[in-house]
Amino acid sequence: MPDSAALRDRFAITLRSLLPGPGDAAPDPYVYADDLLARWAEPQRRYHTTDHLTAVLDRVDTLAEYAEDAALVRLAAWFHDAVYRPDRSENEERSARLAERALPEAGLSADGTAEVARLVRLTAGHATGPGDRNGAVLCDADLAILASAPDAYAAYTAAVREEYGFVPDPDFRAGRAAVLEQLLALPGLFRTPYGAREWEARARDNMASELRGLTI
Repeated sequence: MPDSAALRDRFAITLRSLLPGPGDAAPDPYVYADDLLARWAEPQRRYHTTDHLTAVLDRVDTLAEYAEDAALVRLAAWFHDAVYRPDRSENEERSARLAERALPEAGLSADGTAEVARLVRLTAGHATGPGDRNGAVLCDADLAILASAPDAYAAYTAAVREEYGFVPDPDFRAGRAAVLEQLLALPGLFRTPYGAREWEARARDNMASELRGLTI
């Protein structure tokens, strides 16, 4: 279980680093951190938890040199699954709208808010355009779980299955296989040099192995 106090501090430090004026002139960032952490701890979550949030934030730190503005990418990581219902298809859009409501109130500029919301929406399909450095960092950080060691990858797939426990097994297997096939058909999963070098091959091995298990 991640340290909630440390996570609250990470959010506050990130937000304050992006505000134009003195920190004491802005609303308390911990109010927003607490709301987000409550969302990430909702009972329907098994994979999309504060563990996932922490992992994505850590990977953004790893990839920060490739971002145009790593602080904005970190804020987008906080919001990217802030609204999450496994039985709904518009989670990314609703998460982006949450960012668009909360961040101006918290003191972030209109441009900064728009960039965070754009990045959150990107995570619906992880499709980044050429030269989108912020998007590449966030999407790589979000997909890095695919390159986990075998035990961690197995835990990830089990947690995803738990989140979709309401879906009958044949339907889940077919849907999951389709997702894996779509990802494996991409010319590259990762857009940053680090991700391509360190995560691509292992992620493909993990997904291919999972796919074989779903289709036998």
